Amino acid sequence: MTREPFGVGIVGAGPVVQAIHLPTLARLSERFVVRNIMDVNPDVAAAVAGRAGARPSSSIDELLADERVEVVAICSPSAFHAPQVIAAMRAGKRAVLCEKPFATDREQAELIAAASRETGVPVIVGAMHTVDPAWLAAIAEWEALGHEAHTIRSRVVLPPNARFETSATEVLTPRPASGLPDLDDPAVRAQMVFGGVLGLAVHDLPLIRRLLPAVDDIEVVSASALSPWGYEIGFTAHGRLVHAIGALTEQWRPTWELEVVSDEARMLLEFPPSYVHAGSATATITTDARAVRFGPYPHNGYEGEWLTLHAIASAGSAAAPPVDGLIDDLDFVLEVASAASETARQEATR
Repeated sequence: MTREPFGVGIVGAGPVVQAIHLPTLARLSERFVVRNIMDVNPDVAAAVAGRAGARPSSSIDELLADERVEVVAICSPSAFHAPQVIAAMRAGKRAVLCEKPFATDREQAELIAAASRETGVPVIVGAMHTVDPAWLAAIAEWEALGHEAHTIRSRVVLPPNARFETSATEVLTPRPASGLPDLDDPAVRAQMVFGGVLGLAVHDLPLIRRLLPAVDDIEVVSASALSPWGYEIGFTAHGRLVHAIGALTEQWRPTWELEVVSDEARMLLEFPPSYVHAGSATATITTDARAVRFGPYPHNGYEGEWLTLHAIASAGSAAAPPVDGLIDDLDFVLEVASAASETARQEATR
């Protein structure tokens, strides 16, 4: 007998929810139905919930008390993630999806892990590239063939999308005009690099960590802030070189690529940019003998997150990814962000 769709409660009703999660859930209506949307701004909660046919709430306690809510998506600012994830677990929900990063430091992550073990409620992180079907197919082939990367390049070059984001999400509160950052200030450069890692590079760093033999000897060799907004970082880990660049430019064509090079092969993943619902990435593994292409597949990583959550909520915590792996990913992201930020600060003062 087919189960009724899981009732979803969403904490936070900002652009990511409006432009990504709600359209994704609408395509998965046989598996999920949005029951409750919470935002600290009651007007935003009411407007967004009204469009989704859900009940609005202005506190997480109110949302968690809704018996129709079976799974919870935490889409609030990252400073609130850990306590809200833990509250959802203690409320006895079936599973929790938390936007990245799911904690701001290892101590918070360990508290989430302890709560998950205590309550039996699993958590997954909303890192859409890690569940993109093209990545999953390509990395399985790469590892089966025994390729070992010596160079990894992450390239994210996007046009400014404030106009698209505003029109697509019907943002209900205007954003202040902050002007261009002062890159003559070393602190501003450092913060731009740190924010760039947590805002853009974070999508690909879990993939990069999987491609590295170990990450216990990371050394950032260069880090720069790019004008008008962006970062460029080079670091090594166990003799492997990683080069990551992320930038907003005036070009019209977005680029989001992850290139992996070994002595025998090259793997290139081309991801659709954020906020775009256009199927999966594509991946190509090329050797001297042949080129194998994976994708595009019908669903993207956004749907992959929710399909993973559905499988976990249906099968129980045994189907969930180990929380220790999520903590290791977080450690890796934070270490790269902190080291690159400090390197950018030092380079700006030379």
